[in-house]
This record gives sequence, C-alpha cells and structure tokens, in this order.
Amino acid sequence: MLIEVFKSKIHRVRVTESDLNYIGSITIDEDLLEASGIMVGERVYIVNVNNGERFDTYAIKGKRKSGEICLNGPAARRVQKGDIIIIISYAQMTPEEARDFQPKIIFPDEKTNLLS
Repeated sequence: MLIEVFKSKIHRVRVTESDLNYIGSITIDEDLLEASGIMVGERVYIVNVNNGERFDTYAIKGKRKSGEICLNGPAARRVQKGDIIIIISYAQMTPEEARDFQPKIIFPDEKTNLLS
C-alpha cells in the first residue's frame, strides 16, 4: 500500500505575474525549485493566502535568482499579481518509507522571493 505524504513546501512567496494566455503551469525561480526539491513537471498544489483558493498545476523552471512566481493559463484566474501563495508537493511512499521521511520546507523572503 502507498500513502500520499507531504514532500516539499515553498512557504509564502509573492506572485510576480499571471499569464492567462500561456499554456498552463506555474513558473518558479530555479533556485527555489532546487532548494525545495520540487522537480520540473512535478504536480504542485497552490494555496492562495489572499483569497483561500486551492488548486493544482505543474512546475516549470524560471530564471535563476529572478524571484519569479508566475501562474500561467487557467490558474492565472485564481491569483493576482502581489498575492501571497504557498506551493506544496506530495509524494507516494510506503508507510515504512514515510516514517523516516523528512520534507523540505523553504522560507524565501516574502518581498523578493529570494533565498537568504
């Protein structure tokens, strides 16, 4: 049996852009992807602190050290530039694997979205 376990979190970043006409996804600064362990193409869940929206999409790589957080396609309707969001990923694993698993949580600067 597999269970779904919290794997990674980028806690409280500011949306820098929303692009309704892009195909879909969320563009995330490459430094944040690496630090959080979220992979390009991985399913992520977005929680909008400003309006309570919760939805999922997939991650794509943004420019390193840019602080870029851009919601693309239909997800752009769920956020506004300047909104604070939390980005979460989960992984499937056995209960035995889950007992020792430690998720990665990062806390970028909320104004710049950069790591200290």
